[in-house]
Amino acid sequence: MNEWLEEALKLAVKNVESGGHPFGSVLVKGGEAVAEGVNELHIKTDVSAHAELVAIRKAQDHLQTTDLSDCTLYASGEPCPMCLTAAYFAGIKEIHYAQTVEEASQAGLSLSGKVYEELTKPKEAREINFVHDPVKNADLDAMKLYSRKKSESE
Repeated sequence: MNEWLEEALKLAVKNVESGGHPFGSVLVKGGEAVAEGVNELHIKTDVSAHAELVAIRKAQDHLQTTDLSDCTLYASGEPCPMCLTAAYFAGIKEIHYAQTVEEASQAGLSLSGKVYEELTKPKEAREINFVHDPVKNADLDAMKLYSRKKSESE
């Protein structure tokens, strides 16, 4: 097993021993760990305090960039949809994980699988009701303002 994946698993075990969920992660750049994280839901009232997101935040702060395309993520468990999305936004190109969403579900952590399933459904069939209310006031059209400012700076 890869040393970084083993480190992520050790972090996960330690987190369980301290009352947390079984998730740990390590972000590696050029053969060196730049950040690590564990699931912090047992110490923070923050649903986004997942191991991967904690590590991504720490790495971006440490490296002073949002671009982590030269980093590899090692996670004890298969990233949930939220963590996977953050990895995409950070430009991460490779993720290694040890335990699957199915294994997490068998351990009593079934939300990731449910969310992955929900994302395959059309918006109108999802449990969360999606309501599109288009912008009617041009002064509140942040997308057009952003596009205009971006064009002006190029």
